[in-house]
Amino acid sequence: MRKFTYQSQQEKMHEVRAHLSAMAGGQDIRGMQIAHNIRVLGKMFDMAVARSPQFGDLSGPRLGILLRLYMEAEHGNPEGVNPSALGRFRDVKKNTISALLKSMEESGLIERNSHPTDRRASLIRVTPAGKELVRSTAPLRFGFMNEVTSSLSTTEQDDLIRLLIKLHGSLSAYIEPNTPKEIQ
Repeated sequence: MRKFTYQSQQEKMHEVRAHLSAMAGGQDIRGMQIAHNIRVLGKMFDMAVARSPQFGDLSGPRLGILLRLYMEAEHGNPEGVNPSALGRFRDVKKNTISALLKSMEESGLIERNSHPTDRRASLIRVTPAGKELVRSTAPLRFGFMNEVTSSLSTTEQDDLIRLLIKLHGSLSAYIEPNTPKEIQ
């Protein structure tokens, strides 16, 4: 197994840049590098959390759903969220969100209720047990993420946050106007 070092990472990135440049046909490759690194880092964050025993069965996707439902309940939508909207929010297929919701419902973290105006639909909301789990594990998660990002100075972290927010605004312009709000 190859040990990670900053230098080995730099060498690997140099090789990747060379391959990208060869494929780019003269185009600047930085946009592709940024997109690639954001995707890879997102997956790495999820893997780091998944491999951290302190979080138990509360995976990143499960926590993401709980946080979304918690925020909905706290900020004016106590009825809950449509499962399809949760699937779009997590960017997963219907069968994946169904399996996640089923296991969370069986664990007592969420509940499913009938939609008030559409008998075919249901709404998902966080239970008191789900809210308590979010509240009790949040400090651990914040501490873990602070530890993971501690190689960056406070100024670098602030700069990165500012730049990611700016990139979010730029990307939003490329999303169709009729894209559901949950995705934006």
